[in-house]
Amino acid sequence: MTINTELSGKYSQLREVIERIPSLAVAFSGGVDSSLLLAVAVQVRGRRVVALTADSPIHPARETRAAIETGSLLKVHHILVRTDEMDQSAFLANPPDRCYICKKIIFKRLMAAAAALGIEHVAHGVNLDDLSDYRPGLRAAVEMQVISPLVDAGLSKADIRLLARDLGLPNWNRPAMACLASRIPYDTELSCSLLARVEAAENMLEDLGFRGGRVRCHGNTARIELATGEDMARALSDACRKRLVQGIKAAGFAYVALDLEGYRQGSLNDPLARRGDK
Repeated sequence: MTINTELSGKYSQLREVIERIPSLAVAFSGGVDSSLLLAVAVQVRGRRVVALTADSPIHPARETRAAIETGSLLKVHHILVRTDEMDQSAFLANPPDRCYICKKIIFKRLMAAAAALGIEHVAHGVNLDDLSDYRPGLRAAVEMQVISPLVDAGLSKADIRLLARDLGLPNWNRPAMACLASRIPYDTELSCSLLARVEAAENMLEDLGFRGGRVRCHGNTARIELATGEDMARALSDACRKRLVQGIKAAGFAYVALDLEGYRQGSLNDPLARRGDK
């Protein structure tokens, strides 16, 4: 490997963690974290590894297709598991602990799918950096004994990207993604039509070449968060601005706003901190 000694040690530690697990199901979103975990698990455990991808309207279709492509590249047994978050009233209410409710539902389905295959352990791709963010879903993982090998190996997001690049994973530098529900302010009721509107708007952003952006939904207003100042400058050029407005209105929004702070992970958590819920 071409990585430094410290990171090489973490990689070895990750392999050792996985070696202690007789068989493993990886909760596989297709993002770089779970892709690295899956790739190393396949290296270590081969056919005793299965990838399980939650499939529901909260996950962008493009992300699901990307997960399928990566699973095929890794030649792993890959199963799409239909999950029913959108049938659960507690989830649809979109409270501040929505992620906890969601992960409980998802992990229950994934664990059942794993058990049907005779696999006892389910792992997810949480990393060290995730532990410092507001992520109620991590509590669900702990409660349900979903293991976190990347954390056990001491891997940060930057470490994971470097290892993924070294292992030749095509998504090593892919922007972080999250479920579509994370674009909706807490306590705004969720619906499939609302999520589809956000998904269409974000697809349009990606098609225009904006990587890692978000479209936050505030009623009939789309608040666009872009990743860089260069992206903002391009978005405000006459030609691009017109295409943005046209595309986002076509997705179902009446108004289009550009957030001058740009992309912030979990920006809809900010009100929770101000009112003391975070």
